[in-house]
Amino acid sequence: MVGEPYVNHIPIMTGGVGQIHLKRSYQHHFIPKTPKDTMLIPVSRTVGEGILVDEMVFCFTHDIEIDWMLPNIQPTGRELKSHW
Repeated sequence: MVGEPYVNHIPIMTGGVGQIHLKRSYQHHFIPKTPKDTMLIPVSRTVGEGILVDEMVFCFTHDIEIDWMLPNIQPTGRELKSHW
């Protein structure tokens, strides 16, 4: 990890800035609150001086609360899958 990491999950602005905040976000929200059947489909990658931006389709079954992406929405049990 770089000295001053930054992660922003758009559009709800979750993630963190700096190692301490980002570690807390990953430890308490991102890792334990990500469905087990998650599949990421890459769409694009933009690389610039000192920056990397990945865009992807996030597919999963909504069987747990995903507070970092769908705050205050209880699990629906629905599959959210891409049909690409």
